[in-house]
Amino acid sequence: MHAKTVFVRDLTPGQKADAVFLLAEARQGQAKNGPFWALTLADRSGEVPAKIFSPQAQAHQELATGSFVHVRGLVGTYRDQAQVVVDELAVLDPEAEAALTLADFVRASERPPEDMLADLEALCREHLHHKPLRTLCRNVLTDPGVKARLMTAPGAVSIHHAYAGGLLEHTLAVCRACMAFCDLYPDLDRQVLLAAAVFHDLGKAWEYAPGPVREHSDEGRLLGHIFIGMQVLEPFLRKARDLEPEIATHVRHVILAHHGELEWGSPKRPKTREAFALHFADNLDAKLKTVAEAVDETLPEGEPGWSAFVRPLSRFVYRPARTPDPSQDRKDNTKAQQCSLLSKE
Repeated sequence: MHAKTVFVRDLTPGQKADAVFLLAEARQGQAKNGPFWALTLADRSGEVPAKIFSPQAQAHQELATGSFVHVRGLVGTYRDQAQVVVDELAVLDPEAEAALTLADFVRASERPPEDMLADLEALCREHLHHKPLRTLCRNVLTDPGVKARLMTAPGAVSIHHAYAGGLLEHTLAVCRACMAFCDLYPDLDRQVLLAAAVFHDLGKAWEYAPGPVREHSDEGRLLGHIFIGMQVLEPFLRKARDLEPEIATHVRHVILAHHGELEWGSPKRPKTREAFALHFADNLDAKLKTVAEAVDETLPEGEPGWSAFVRPLSRFVYRPARTPDPSQDRKDNTKAQQCSLLSKE
């Protein structure tokens, strides 16, 4: 394995780029002075746009997304963002690709997907007391075809949770938010809400194409994840003969309505309390993750300040200084002391 030493996050204007990247996007264009390539170079630290101008562009008749490329060029700026102007680009052959460490190029959740799936299953065991619903969730989550897709799926192509394991991370957070809502509003049907939350984005495991590059599958572009998710779930619902039809219908509605508005891609708008709860939990986790990723990409860890402009939110976002919390400092000190004692043992 060859260790990658230069990452996207390390690229600064005026610096020479000389490294291997994953080709996340490649689009050919035509300018007055000849053809050019507009690329997106990626690794686990992020993405950076790149251009190959004429005459160098004419050396590449085809560039396939998902391939690994060795790039030499100069880092400049375009519209206040870093951009690599490529002087030389070479597509790696299969032998060179095999020597790479894939984890250097593909962003992944900080938590192992096996742990997140185990937490999701534990939530179902804790809160689903109605046997038909509990069996339904277990059957779907343990199905080999579904499980294999869930373990690596991103939560999006961009914007939030756009990395391997992101779908499970987002789903688990939404489920936990829904359970917190139920503690605040006891009249909510906790079991229907949890079952719908577990499967609300199930279709994303098929909406995005498998592989190192985050992109929509043909099915995903044509149908969307809500329809695909219901398509995957329906055979399991039909086999759940002990599940009351009215409960199955309610679960379907909560899933179908979770985008909230027709113009946001929901086939139906929320018409029950549980449907509203899932919509807001889903939106809350997506928005908070978008803000967190925007400031993390711009600022050193913990430092107050403004992000770059966040197009999905149509605004700049701010990371304020945190309020001091002496109780948290005491907890951190206690944890450090316990770790020190364990290491001595």
